[in-house]
Amino acid sequence: MTGQETAQGPKHKRDLTRRKVVAAGAGAVVAAGVGGAFAAGAFAGEATTAAKGKTAGTAGEACYKLTSETTEGPYYIDADKLRRDVTEDQEGIPLTLRLKVIDSDTCKPLANAAVDIWHCNALGVYSGYESMGSGGGGGGTPPSGTPTGPPTGAPPGGGGGGGVHEEPTDDERYLRGTWRTDRKGEVVFRTVFPGWYQGRCVHIHTKVHVNGTWTDAGYEGGTTCHTGQLFFDEASVLATAEVAPYSTNTTARTTLDEDTIYPGNGTEGGLLKLNYKKGAIAKGVVATLTMGVDPEATQDGTGDSVQPGASASASAG
Repeated sequence: MTGQETAQGPKHKRDLTRRKVVAAGAGAVVAAGVGGAFAAGAFAGEATTAAKGKTAGTAGEACYKLTSETTEGPYYIDADKLRRDVTEDQEGIPLTLRLKVIDSDTCKPLANAAVDIWHCNALGVYSGYESMGSGGGGGGTPPSGTPTGPPTGAPPGGGGGGGVHEEPTDDERYLRGTWRTDRKGEVVFRTVFPGWYQGRCVHIHTKVHVNGTWTDAGYEGGTTCHTGQLFFDEASVLATAEVAPYSTNTTARTTLDEDTIYPGNGTEGGLLKLNYKKGAIAKGVVATLTMGVDPEATQDGTGDSVQPGASASASAG
């Protein structure tokens, strides 16, 4: 790894007007082109944020503040599965991710936006890139709060590679998915707490797409107005390191403060608010964040905006 995950678009850059998210089986609820709406609310047996009188953050905390743009990294895969539960068969601590997307200028919620998330599994492996190896391994002592050294080399488990887009090496798509924000700008995903690999702190990648069309086939067209990463505090990561299968990951871990991508500015930089029972993190974690985005912007996946009038393209990685 060269110190940061700079993302350069793939050779086959695609026009976002051709962007399509393919519906994933019977488990995905798709809005029909005739004005159908996604099923809002929570998963089975889970109270909705509205019912609890809570949202995934308040407008006051993030209003007028753009959530930091960061590189998308080399392992984004476009046209992925339209679903809220991205877990598949992956082992790990249950994680409910509640995001609220607002216009950073007006503070109004962005409804009907498409939100992507993707991240590695408990052992540092990204689906679609399993042949590139794992950041983990069997046995060993869980990592301490202090890494053995600064990040060097390319992460063996899927996250570095210099940041240049890598073509998928397999058809696996676990821990990846796209879902639609409701009228309150909220979207909820079910996944597992991410693990770690060499050179990076624990994180989740995300994108927000606007001005597209939801059809029977999924989500088409539009532009990417936000590319970012979501981060976890050190206390929570150290707690997960005591739980299998995270405890078998012997890869030296980079802390949040040492990470070269995290902008170090708290929630504005993507630092999630976590809720879990102290001493029993294995039972599950709820993570929330309000993301302030500029719906008029077009992000190119490198952390920079595309100038108005420039063609937008989607890079995978």
